[in-house]
Amino acid sequence: MSDYKAFRVELKDKIAHVVINRPDKLNAMNADFWTEIIDIFRWVDDTDEVRVVVISGAGKHFSSGIDVAMLAQTATKFGPDAARNADLMRRRILELQGSFNAVDNCRKPVLAAVHGYCLGGGIDLITACDMRYATVDAQLSIREVDMGLAADVGTLQRLPRIIGDGLARELAYTGRTIGGEEARGIGLVNRTYADYDALIDGVFEIAGEIAGKSPVAVRGTKRMLSFMRDHSIDDGLEYVATWNAAMLQSADVRVAMAAFMSKQKPDFAD
Repeated sequence: MSDYKAFRVELKDKIAHVVINRPDKLNAMNADFWTEIIDIFRWVDDTDEVRVVVISGAGKHFSSGIDVAMLAQTATKFGPDAARNADLMRRRILELQGSFNAVDNCRKPVLAAVHGYCLGGGIDLITACDMRYATVDAQLSIREVDMGLAADVGTLQRLPRIIGDGLARELAYTGRTIGGEEARGIGLVNRTYADYDALIDGVFEIAGEIAGKSPVAVRGTKRMLSFMRDHSIDDGLEYVATWNAAMLQSADVRVAMAAFMSKQKPDFAD
């Protein structure tokens, strides 16, 4: 693993812990963040030993969102022509979207552990994850509307699929802050925990359970669930039949069956 400026990355027991590591800046997402997260998830995809990813934030907060200083720097590149400015901004937005697409498209499950602030870009990030967990005192908000703009890095596209259209519109239009318990109540997070330590322990327990499963089976399951976001049930059934025509020949199936019959814990290859 490389040394990163905006992250700390650790690998233990098949779980990659990706920590946003700018606590003095409330883990605001600066230029390094957007490029490094792509490199990190490329490494995750390419490393067979990694079976699950946990994303958290160092210090008191998960993330306060996009670094305003970075946005201001982009504006300094504007010239007198509106069309050229628009083209520059469009390309920049697509680059930022690509950073969170790298999370969403990761072949392995990604779990977000949220505490403190999770604002603006923080929501974009966690909605690109497979599952989300939070402390009861976490504060989550889609802040872009208060900055005079529409969220453009994934929240408005992914959040309605997680919590439903009406609630997503309410949070996006008002920009109001919700706590961990309300986030759990609307389905934005799966579970809440009393404090940061309990959150990390709980999320790593879930990640460890996933890491103990067949990596072939877990990746296939994720691929099928992701495929179904944009396809009909019939399309999904056809796809999984084709997928499993190959994957059911995996050695993992025999290992799992033998372990089940002997009441032993299976040991799958990476």
